[in-house]
Amino acid sequence: MTRHGRQAGEDVTCPACGQTLPRSEAREYDKFGDRWDRRNKTFEYFCRSCHDDLCLQRRDELEELLCELRGDHADRQTFLRRYSRAVQQRYERLGDQ
Repeated sequence: MTRHGRQAGEDVTCPACGQTLPRSEAREYDKFGDRWDRRNKTFEYFCRSCHDDLCLQRRDELEELLCELRGDHADRQTFLRRYSRAVQQRYERLGDQ
């Protein structure tokens, strides 16, 4: 086992394109945007080309918000409307500063 909890030589599947590749060739991705804080986390593994397309900035609160809004498995339009409203409500005060 490696220090990241994965078996050496294990294959992973890129969640963006579905390609299966050796873990050693994949790029580690932390959906919370802080891969240096490793406590109590699991990581996703992307192929190089998909990883290059990702935004690697911190996304404090994003995962929590997405899970909260996804609760009742709404259709895409409903989800996007709820997401837009929630972001405006939570962060509109930041634009006033």
